[in-house]
Amino acid sequence: MYFFFCVSHYLSPCFLFIFFFFFFSEKKHPMTNMLVFQVYDMKNWKLANLYKTFSRKKEVNFPQDTGLARCLSTLDLTALGIGSTLGVGVYVLAGSVSKTIAGPAVIISFAIAAIASMFAGLCYAEFGARVPRAGSAYVYSYVTMGEFTAFLIGWTLILEYVIGSASVVRGLSTYVDNLFNNTMRNAFETAAPIDISHLSSYPDFFAFGITLIFSAALAFGAKESSVANNFFTLANLSVVLFVIIAGSLKADITNWKTKPTCTDEKCDYGTGGFAPYGIAGVITGAATCFYGFIGFDCVATTGEEAKDPQRSIPIAIVASLTVVFLAYFGVATVLTTVLPYYEQDPETPFPHLFESIGWDWAKWLVTIGAICGLCSSLLGAMFPLPRIIYAMASDGLIFEWMGKVNSRFHTPLMGTFSAGILTGVLAAIFDLHQLVNMMSIGTLLAYSIVATCVLILRYEESEAYEKKGDRDPRTLRFIAKQLINANGLNHSTKLTSQIVACLVVCYDILCICIGITISIFIDEITSGKIAFIILLAVLLLVLIATLTFIYLQPSSGKKLAFSVPLVPFLPAFSILINIYLMVMLDKMTWIRFLIWIIVGLGIYFCYGVWHSKMRKDKRTKLSENGCDNGVTWETNNFPRLQ
Repeated sequence: MYFFFCVSHYLSPCFLFIFFFFFFSEKKHPMTNMLVFQVYDMKNWKLANLYKTFSRKKEVNFPQDTGLARCLSTLDLTALGIGSTLGVGVYVLAGSVSKTIAGPAVIISFAIAAIASMFAGLCYAEFGARVPRAGSAYVYSYVTMGEFTAFLIGWTLILEYVIGSASVVRGLSTYVDNLFNNTMRNAFETAAPIDISHLSSYPDFFAFGITLIFSAALAFGAKESSVANNFFTLANLSVVLFVIIAGSLKADITNWKTKPTCTDEKCDYGTGGFAPYGIAGVITGAATCFYGFIGFDCVATTGEEAKDPQRSIPIAIVASLTVVFLAYFGVATVLTTVLPYYEQDPETPFPHLFESIGWDWAKWLVTIGAICGLCSSLLGAMFPLPRIIYAMASDGLIFEWMGKVNSRFHTPLMGTFSAGILTGVLAAIFDLHQLVNMMSIGTLLAYSIVATCVLILRYEESEAYEKKGDRDPRTLRFIAKQLINANGLNHSTKLTSQIVACLVVCYDILCICIGITISIFIDEITSGKIAFIILLAVLLLVLIATLTFIYLQPSSGKKLAFSVPLVPFLPAFSILINIYLMVMLDKMTWIRFLIWIIVGLGIYFCYGVWHSKMRKDKRTKLSENGCDNGVTWETNNFPRLQ
């Protein structure tokens, strides 16, 4: 059941139709009528094709004129990516992973996580060059997968950024409160205690106020908030650089070779040395460290505010991930060489480090850096949220008023404050300890969808062939030969693009199967049980075969400002890693995610389906061409951004 649960969350019904609909649609096969669901039109009760509704796509050629001010340079975007990614994690993650998971080999874990994140980042970079619009993965999936999948991704990203912002602002409030001996906590608990499970023990009005302040800063303009973010990011990087340089003066490489002195059974610190927890610890540490790189995708939401999005977005994503990796690598190296891994403080490693070497004055610099890091993380987490809301509202999938752009500040004012109030309420009353994984599930799903989109678009029907029309026979023999490109096609056709789409769906399902197999039967596999090893080997062989068939298909050959190298292998590897990490999330995370999706589906079917801009545009064209069958359709009354 868990397998089908994961499949239902990752693959939309659009995917499931692909296998049957692609090859029968041209011949009007009777099965087509069996598979296409019908829904009633709310205006005239005529039946409409649900599949076509779900799969309607946005045009790729977006207008360059927009009401959002194009004011962000490549440096601004890079600082935004660094600030949203390199937050408080740099002050905590290296210490906790090195002590309990990977040991000094945490530097390898960070390298693996950085490579995996870079793969996802490159996929985002290609789409940033291909689709320079606000909305990130939402717009990307709207262009390639269709409206239903795009709504699910956009709704998931809203959840990700709301919870991410709430957790950061709550952490910022807690960090500041600790500097004053928990004065705010004691006062709020006395004035308005909360005794409800899974909620905070007190309403954090300070966190709510911080959220409103940052929301106002974002509402006043992207450039103004970008200047503040650049300052926080510069201060954060300066402190990180200080930690690396100052700590290296006390570094001792022999700490990578020492063994734990604690012999108590409660002190399970592995075997000592560079990798005390073995290869498994390094891989597990990489999965944990991967979340330290989450946040760069906010750069992809700035497509309508970047001065040169097709150039700036790819550069900013790659540059920000590179800087973040160097920072993580540097602090992890300093931590594990100055102190043995088993002496690390998993919660406050840097203050503990400087206290151990007698540099108490350095703790204040680290404190300043942590606050600046949290501020930049908060800006980075809150910045893309109103942009995604704006993109979905302007497309008619959520309420129109949330996407209106203020003529003075050139920002989605109502969307910004609505998102800020929701974030502030969550930060004030919720204990986010059990919801922290919700931030990851939305991100990983978005990463997987973007990588899938890259594969599908790279093998889409070439423009030259599209003009000639589809002349490929749809016989089973011809299709089977085309799997290995025995037909000798040099350019992608409609048939080859459909084959790739089906193969990509198969690949995604195989990744889910492999992830579930490893997560459930890891003990049996590592203990050498033949049956489970054979099962995993068969799945891997089929996965490799599927990827090989994709590789053999001709690509579209379309020239882009930036293209992902090593297609299809690099996006495919990114999909495999992301799906594996999603499968490893706990069941409660999936249940909460399901509840959020159900709420979103209610909004989509009750509002989004009927107010979609794509639907209105299509109906307007049909009416103008005299194909409305007596139905009068309103023109699109969604105002263009001004």
